[in-house]
Amino acid sequence: MGDHGARPDKGSPGAGTAHRAYLSPVTEPEEKHPVVALLGTGIMGLAMGRNIARAGLPLRAWNRTTAKAEPLGQDGATVAATAAEAVEGAGIVVTMLFDADSVAEAIAQAAPGLAAGTVWLQTSTVGVEGNDRLAALAAEHDLVYVDAPVLGTKAPAEQGTLTVLASGPEAARATVTPVLDAIGAKTLWVGEAGAGTRLKLVANGWVQTVTVGVAQALRTAEAFGLDPALFLEAVKGGAVDAPYVQLKGAAMLSGSFEPSFALSGALKDAELIEDGARAAGADPGIVTVVREAFRQAQEDGHGDKDMSAVYLTS
Repeated sequence: MGDHGARPDKGSPGAGTAHRAYLSPVTEPEEKHPVVALLGTGIMGLAMGRNIARAGLPLRAWNRTTAKAEPLGQDGATVAATAAEAVEGAGIVVTMLFDADSVAEAIAQAAPGLAAGTVWLQTSTVGVEGNDRLAALAAEHDLVYVDAPVLGTKAPAEQGTLTVLASGPEAARATVTPVLDAIGAKTLWVGEAGAGTRLKLVANGWVQTVTVGVAQALRTAEAFGLDPALFLEAVKGGAVDAPYVQLKGAAMLSGSFEPSFALSGALKDAELIEDGARAAGADPGIVTVVREAFRQAQEDGHGDKDMSAVYLTS
């Protein structure tokens, strides 16, 4: 922080503390936030971008289809024509895209505008192998890599209540905290880069198991000649209930499959969980069953619906 006003002579009485007494908070310069570049403005990225911009952080946004990024202009963001233009001079680059391949492609397009030392906040779900590949790409471009996938779907992203599973160098925490605070209600720092991705796969495996389990329970109730809504009522408020059980169960029974998280994405994640578990020497077990349920639902034409549409083919 620079000096304000004339500097007192070193020998003057009250030099130092007396000088500081004249400072007013009004005269202190406002803290300048680094420019944030957001690459990817799909369902999740668009919502996250809005919260970043509304938090007062300078934002540039890019999407392969420019029209999908344009709504952020209403929130004060600059919509960039190219990824390189978006990242030029940015202190933080945020990626929220479908998979590791699309993230790597975006960074390749951004490369001409990237500067050494830029913090890369990678929030997409990319799997263990994908994360390792992206970490190597970060090293190639001399970027500070923070692996920070998020828990939550469309509504939490819109509300800024995601849970961020962050992992990476301690020195990067202060830099990315304003962004993490803007997009989430809770941030867990879980270790070195890559730990966040691994925890995300664990959590997603549980979420997907619950989703397919609810679909199976409702279908079994129907097969028994019962009103399937009785299952939701039976477990409601008990030890085996969860808000997610009621949310997805109600959506299944109402036929409301507007994508909060697309089934195609759930299938991609199930494959990442299965591959990651096997590579780590673990039996993927029920995840294999879950993956097959999503695969069948996608083959039946439900890939663009919410993942709860797995109910339609259970």
